[in-house]
Parts: sequence; C-alpha cells; structure tokens
Amino acid sequence: MAQTLDQQPLHEALATIGNDFHQRGWMAGTAGNLSARDRDRSDCFWITVSGLPKGCLENTDLIQINVNNGDILHRYHETAKPSAESSIHQVIYRLFPQANACLHVHSIDACIATRRVAANAHSLYLPQLEMIKGLGIWEQDPHVALPLFDNLADVPAIAREIDKRFGAQPPAIPALMIRDHGITVWGKDLQQAYNRIEIMEFILSYLARLPA
Repeated sequence: MAQTLDQQPLHEALATIGNDFHQRGWMAGTAGNLSARDRDRSDCFWITVSGLPKGCLENTDLIQINVNNGDILHRYHETAKPSAESSIHQVIYRLFPQANACLHVHSIDACIATRRVAANAHSLYLPQLEMIKGLGIWEQDPHVALPLFDNLADVPAIAREIDKRFGAQPPAIPALMIRDHGITVWGKDLQQAYNRIEIMEFILSYLARLPA
C-alpha cells in the first residue's frame, strides 16, 4: 500500500505535492505555494520558497515561519525568501489551530468561475454536487458559499481582510478564493488538504463549464 502524504517526511511530502500539482497545470511557472504546520512545533509552519518552479522542488526549498509574528525561524539557503502569500498562510494557522496544512494553487477554471459573479460579490455559491461532501458538508441540497477576496498587489492587505472576515465569522468550508488568482484550502493534515484541493478544483471546473 502506498504511503499517505502524512506518512512521508514533511519536506518530502510538500515537494511531492508541488510536482503533482505542477503536472496538473495548477502551479504553472513559479505560481502557488504550499505549507504545513511543523509536526513538532505548533507555533510555526514550513512554506515553499518564493520564485521557484513547483514541479522540481527540493526538500530544502522551504522556509520555517512563526505563526504568531511571521518571523523567519529557519531557511536552508541564505538568499531564500518566503512565498508572497506567507501572510495568508499565517492567518489561517493562527485563526484555525486545527489546520495543519494549507495549499494554494492557480488554475484557469477557478479564475473563470469567479469571473461569472458580480465584481462586488463577497462569495461564490457552490453547486449542489455530491463532491461537496468532501468539504465536510453533509446536508441535503446545501447552500454553501466560497468566500471571495479581491486580488491586491499588497498581499498582506489581503491577509488582513481574511483575518477580519474570518475572525468575525468563520467560513462554512475550509477554503477561500482570490479573484483572478487562485484557490486556497486547508485541512487537519496534508492528505486532507490535498483531497480538498482536488474537490474544490472539480467543483470550480464544473462551474467554469456551465453555459455563460
């Protein structure tokens, strides 16, 4: 039986996910970022280094960051910089102590799906598909909204808006979407977050294929 992601060493598992998502076209070029809470220290997480192609990550292409203040605790290469979205991952880990993995990808279908809602909308209502159960929603004919956030050049400003909204009202599902950018999903471990990325991409691909 193949190992689950959480049976692999943490750094190795993140590199495996990066290669997988790159092959699917979800992490083209250097896009996207992957992180996981340290298995020995809940107050920090490891995130992919900025500017590297995710299809050929090495186990050392990660940076350790403090959840509470964003300080860099460890890097394997002196010039390595954390992903631009590290502030978003930091907010997720701080707001949701049960979250131990956070994955962010860019896909064409996700961007198309959000283009089909009003520019001032703060959420995208998901179709009542069977796959939505994989996000923890078991109601009959559920009405579930995916939180939407504007795509700003100032990424920490996006993180602050996420902090504000989710601090006041946690989302119904463990996911958020930045318009014209990509989906972010989190879970109790790497395998759950990985599964949820697949589910969200399935749902968003469905929406993108509906008649305009």
